[in-house]
Parts: sequence; structure tokens; C-alpha cells
Amino acid sequence: MLVYVSALLSMLLTLLAGVPYLDYLKKHLYGQFIREDGPASHIKKTGTPTMGGLMIVIPAIFGAILSLIMDQRTSIESLIVLVAFSLFTFIGFKDDIAKITKHQNKGLTARGKLLLQILIASIPALYMTYTGERTVSLFGFANLDLGVFYPFFAIFIIVGFSNAVNLTDGLDGLASGTVAFALTVITAIFMLMGRHDMAIISAAIAGSCIGFLYYNRYPAKIFMGDTGSLALGGVLGTLAVIGKFELWLLIIGGIFVIETLSVILQVISFKTTGKRIFKMSPIHHHFELLGWSEKRVVYTFWVVGIFFALAGGFLKFYLG
Repeated sequence: MLVYVSALLSMLLTLLAGVPYLDYLKKHLYGQFIREDGPASHIKKTGTPTMGGLMIVIPAIFGAILSLIMDQRTSIESLIVLVAFSLFTFIGFKDDIAKITKHQNKGLTARGKLLLQILIASIPALYMTYTGERTVSLFGFANLDLGVFYPFFAIFIIVGFSNAVNLTDGLDGLASGTVAFALTVITAIFMLMGRHDMAIISAAIAGSCIGFLYYNRYPAKIFMGDTGSLALGGVLGTLAVIGKFELWLLIIGGIFVIETLSVILQVISFKTTGKRIFKMSPIHHHFELLGWSEKRVVYTFWVVGIFFALAGGFLKFYLG
């Protein structure tokens, strides 16, 4: 029951926080700077308030903690997830503030950001290694014991998804919607596992994403910025590591994997052949340049995201 309370409370808090937070950002001119090499149609988005990720993170953490206290199910794992979620938010916040200060779409250095992400991802990775959880399920067919190499694998999953969601956050409502779908399925997985503490946290974040979508849908009144995207991707990876369904996240969050692969393939192709596979990467921009409207791209990606999330959740439940 408290899983649903957590989701509803977080969603309502996000909706209520939206108006005063938007007014504050507009008053202090905390607007988004659009990448110069992006689609020309995005120039009109310049100045749209950013750092909306705080509207997701703060209500989600409040809703999760309150529900955990009422349910009396607080655990070390739940604290680790919330701490990692908060720290990833801090990285994104610093990055967004740097962009606003510099008046350009460049924040922290890539190396500095990656180092901070690795340090944060090390917390759940080392904890799971310390508790002896060093095996990885190969999609239910076998378990692979990675031993001392497990922390590196876990860090790769967490940091990889943190950056994958960041790459996906390029259109109005795209990242917030697809993350909400993935987290809803992850919540169901934890409930079936009997991990109600993890389900409460996952549901709280999903609820906040849905509430944020009210302001972030096309035409967006606010962007989540790196404050939200790095945090949401990081918490997806952290939940998968804590829940021991690391590889299943590749299917549940398949839309983020596709977005990331499109960038990797584009770079490899251009550096080796001088030719581009896509008109622009990440791949959602490719469809925009094909003439698709932004809403059509987002809705299509939502459908694909729902398919991957449900397929991954079903296969996880069926194969174990």
C-alpha cells in the first residue's frame, strides 16, 4: 500500500512545487543554453528554465523517506540508493550552474564529471562486493561470479546509465517519460521480489517523473537539465545493482541503450570512414531531421520505451 502512497505523494509534491519553482527560475534567469550544433528548430528553446531535476529529486526523496519510515522498512540498501541519487543530483546541479555561469552549453569537464560519477557509483558497487553479492545473472540462464571484478562491472552499469539518460534528455518529455516507464516496471520487480523498501524508492521517483512531465511535456515550460538526467540514470543503475538485475536493465532501459549506441556508432563511423550513419546523434535528432515533429518523435520513443520496459520486466519474472 505504501508503495502507491510513495508514488502519489511524490507526484503531488512535484506538481505543487512546479509553479513557485518556475517563477523563481524565471526571476533569476536560470535558462537553458542550446547546443549550437543541434537542430535549428531548438533555438527557440533558448532561455527555457533548466535545473528542473530538483523538482524530481527533492519530492522523490521526501516521499520515499516518509513512506519508508511509515512502513518501518528502512535498510542500508535503501540509504545507499538515496545517497547515490542525491550525489548524482549534485554533479548535475554543479554542471548546470557552470553552464549558466559561462553562458554556454558547456559545464564541468568531461573528465571531471566522469571521475565524480565513478566515485559515487563505487559506493553501491563496493557495498555489494563487501556483502558477497558478486554474481551476475546472465538473463536467467546462468550466474557468472565476477569475483574481484564485480565492482568494475557495477560501476560501468551505473555510470553508463547515468550518461545514457543524459544523452536521451534532448526533447520535451522524452527522458522524463521513458524513465517513468522503466521505474514503474522496476517497482513491480521489487514488489515481486519482496523488496518493499526498494519498491517504495523506485515508485517515489517514478511518481515525481510523472508529476514533472506535466511541466516538461511539449512545449516544455522547464527542462530537467543534468541535475535530473544524471541523477535519474544513476539511480536506475544503482537500483539494478542493488536488486541484482544488472543485465536485465539493458532491456528494461533499452531506449537509453539505443540512444547511447547511436552516438557511439556515429563517432566510430565518422572517425574511421569520414561518413555519418545518422543525420545527427543521439538518434532522436536523426528523426527530427527526417522531418518528424518533436511530439511524434517523443510519442514514438515512449511506445518503444514501454515495449522494452514491459518486455524486460516480463522476461525477468519468467526467466528469473
